[in-house]
Amino acid sequence: MGIKVAVIGGSGMDDPGLMKGIKEKAVKTPYGEPSSKLAIGKINGVSVVVLARHGKGHSIYPTGVNYRANIHALKKEGCTHILATTAVGSLRAGIRPGDFVFVDQFIDHTKHRPLTFHDEKVIHTPMAEPFCKELRALIVLSAKELKLRYHSSGTVITIEGPRFSTKAESHMFRAFGADVINMSTVPEVVLAREAGICYQSIAMSTDYDCWKEDEEPVTWDMIVKRMAQNSENVKRLLIKTISKIQYTECGCR
Repeated sequence: MGIKVAVIGGSGMDDPGLMKGIKEKAVKTPYGEPSSKLAIGKINGVSVVVLARHGKGHSIYPTGVNYRANIHALKKEGCTHILATTAVGSLRAGIRPGDFVFVDQFIDHTKHRPLTFHDEKVIHTPMAEPFCKELRALIVLSAKELKLRYHSSGTVITIEGPRFSTKAESHMFRAFGADVINMSTVPEVVLAREAGICYQSIAMSTDYDCWKEDEEPVTWDMIVKRMAQNSENVKRLLIKTISKIQYTECGCR
């Protein structure tokens, strides 16, 4: 079976200097329109589809993202794997701004999002291991080869947003056992599992949320600045990993 890798997030992977033969494709789904047109091309001979989760120019707030349309569009396009880039706040002193975290667990703290494709027929999807082990192993190998600072596992808690946490909430999330925090992994990862697509987050720590007393509380400007500083590392990691992906039978399907 052929490999087609989706990259979700504003990673700049649709740059013509990185992806060859780019064409844009508008897709309609039973759930409405996805966040952006699909940018389709090839990287080192591998078919790649790039989707901007929050729209071009980050115009869609986290709860407003049409996650079901996004995943349905990627499934319809024949994507077999998803690499999902995401900014996260660190809830642990050992996870520093600029570090990558390849999470293997999530805690859902969202409140207002459609969480499943199965809203007419009840199907209980196993979710003990929500991320793809095989895909994560390839990302870890790539990060090691590139000599990046990374953590090979971790738990992400996804909150509703768009506001950031209070200090009380930040300390509570640490007590829950979460290592990092974001606003986008759920329900994206759940829908990918329901669609039978291998999914792995590439999380980059940009701040310490607001729990760490000797650090400034997170702001949007802080996130944008630190993502920009590390954008080249994100691209290098994606390109190196995409070249390694092969089709294997795993628990994601």
